[in-house]
Amino acid sequence: MTSHKEVEVKFRVDDVRALTRKLRAAGFRQITPRTHEMNTLYDLPGQPLRHRGELLRLRRYGKEWLLTHKAKGKAGRHKMREETETKVNDGKKMDAILRALGFEPSFRYEKFRAEWSDGKGHVVVDETPIGNFGEIEGPPRWIDATARRLGIQRSNYIPQNYAALFQEWKQRTGSQAREMTFKAVRQKRSRMLLNGP
Repeated sequence: MTSHKEVEVKFRVDDVRALTRKLRAAGFRQITPRTHEMNTLYDLPGQPLRHRGELLRLRRYGKEWLLTHKAKGKAGRHKMREETETKVNDGKKMDAILRALGFEPSFRYEKFRAEWSDGKGHVVVDETPIGNFGEIEGPPRWIDATARRLGIQRSNYIPQNYAALFQEWKQRTGSQAREMTFKAVRQKRSRMLLNGP
């Protein structure tokens, strides 16, 4: 089990290949290839974790399962929060344990993620149903220096998590999708195209 202070920023990615070229030119190496990831957030009735700004997540990344708790974050240019994470051998049994304790899935989101590192921090490239995003995680000064090397302005930093980004996307598009999965978003888009706005 690991516990550490997570410091990161998100940014939109218009061209994944162009970002990949910039990462290689900046001395980053790929540490995990593009891998499918499914995330489920859990909460108790009344969503007390969400109201406190906390998060309990069960993630399947390729064949690995991870259980993560994130404490309430601190506001600022960089998103900072305490994160405790542990590997889980059997995700289905972990889901059953959480449900037995009164937790229920509150939100699911899916993506394909590739991870890069220069030995000082990480950059991840996420391909999601609502667009492509990157995350830069490491010490604050390193984050800003890396963003500059990749051509990302501070004004392009995104403080929201994926649940909040999904809600913004739904408001902007009028989608009725309930989860940020490729299937749910594709189905809602298809219905909107068939039925009109």
